[in-house]
Amino acid sequence: MRQIAILLIAISAVPAWAAGLKSLESFISGTKTGRAAFTQVVTFPARDGQAARSKTSSGSFEFARPSRFKFIYQKPFEQSIVADGQTLWLYDLDLNQVTARKQASALGSTPAALIASAASLQALEADFVLTEAPSQDGLAWAVATPKGRDLQLQSVRVGFRGAALEKLEILDSFGQKSVLTFSGFQANLVLNAAAFEFKPPATADLIRQ
Repeated sequence: MRQIAILLIAISAVPAWAAGLKSLESFISGTKTGRAAFTQVVTFPARDGQAARSKTSSGSFEFARPSRFKFIYQKPFEQSIVADGQTLWLYDLDLNQVTARKQASALGSTPAALIASAASLQALEADFVLTEAPSQDGLAWAVATPKGRDLQLQSVRVGFRGAALEKLEILDSFGQKSVLTFSGFQANLVLNAAAFEFKPPATADLIRQ
């Protein structure tokens, strides 16, 4: 009887564990464009006798799969991260500095690849080990661990409420945790390539890598 009870518990747990990767796969295959507001909380670990601390920022996010997305940070400082299909642009308004990198080499094992640029679940598996996580806080979770050994990224958890992306939890190799919470998510909008164009300000310092 005890073995039967354990078996029943294991069977009943399968849907909760299986939901994460299924949600990720459905999101990648069924959501070609998207838009949402986001709040990001970055927590820095305790170090050198100092207590752990955190900072909060907010802004908007848009993407057009498989090669275009943008994060526009509005508070507390204005910053932009824009992928136009060829170049990944990072613009810091306060520093008046723009960094440009080749997009193809910059996005492989990054959180952006998970939610915005992946063409399929199989394509993600070239750069990540994908595993299930149990449902938590009403969300279905999937975990992605980069395959590269010398990367700063340790793991990424992606949370879905139904078909909508709601959370992204990023842990780096230094113990820093970043949690992005998305709200007002809109899927499959008409977004053309012009929405992801970026032109560096004429007065900004431009750094190409």
